[in-house]
Amino acid sequence: MKQQLFTKERGGGMENEERLGIIYTALAYTLWGLLPVYWKFVQHVPADEILANRIFWSFWFMLVLLIAMRQFGHFKKEALSLFKRPKLLGALIAASILISINWFVYIWAVNSEQMVEASLGYYINPLVSVLLGVFVLKEVLSKAQVLSFILALVGVLILTISYGSFPWIAFALAFSFGFYGLVKKMLRVNAAIGLTLETLTIMPVALIYLGYLQGSGNMALFHVSLTTDVLLVGAGAATAIPLLLFANGAQRIPLFMVGFLQYIAPTLTLILGVFLYGEPFSAVDLISFVFIWLSLTVFTLSRMRIARKARI
Repeated sequence: MKQQLFTKERGGGMENEERLGIIYTALAYTLWGLLPVYWKFVQHVPADEILANRIFWSFWFMLVLLIAMRQFGHFKKEALSLFKRPKLLGALIAASILISINWFVYIWAVNSEQMVEASLGYYINPLVSVLLGVFVLKEVLSKAQVLSFILALVGVLILTISYGSFPWIAFALAFSFGFYGLVKKMLRVNAAIGLTLETLTIMPVALIYLGYLQGSGNMALFHVSLTTDVLLVGAGAATAIPLLLFANGAQRIPLFMVGFLQYIAPTLTLILGVFLYGEPFSAVDLISFVFIWLSLTVFTLSRMRIARKARI
């Protein structure tokens, strides 16, 4: 009887942890999906300056947060150890460059009324990650994954032909984030410390660029309005908070559930682009997106099946 009660309590605890994980992870992806609204408030600022501020203030926000969380010692230890491991230092620099490219393209796309194509990038990102796994890590594709790639390819081809040009924004976002995820496998540090290290690596470049803008009289920060200043400085918190929610949520739930929830972000971005900001979404766009969504349905169901078998 005691054993049954213990089992029930433990099962209830696991259910609560999973429920909390779903809430944290879903909230993280929701914030990421709504982030374009934030960038729209500073669309009068060039994307390169927004990026420089995002990197600079993200570092200081994360540093203060690590001190508050009493993890500064661990961060310092990780930072110093990187100089003794050149490969990991190289991976950190590569990760910093890749995430900076991703952030810049995304900010530029949002403020150039290209949110629909940006959402496409994050829809196809999981497929790009699998593709990188095949070519870089020599992983083998399942039949369902092959089918999902064919469906996605048809959707992209339809989009390319209808646009008359290659959807480079979508692919720049998908591949930069895909390679970023691949490089992050080498680092193996928690999300908060990882983001702090990445922004620390690229922060001097951001600071130099902000100094150049100030010297040339083209800097918006502290020169336009208090609202602009608050939003640019707040970009650090806007970057870090969803990441921390994701880190706390993802570790509590199975990977297939994370994969399912990740479509919240591009779906919200697509909805915002079409219905709030009035970006064009033609019948041809709808057809191409239907192929992408079918591809992701096949892909996600196959991952869920594999994950469930692994848990049995």
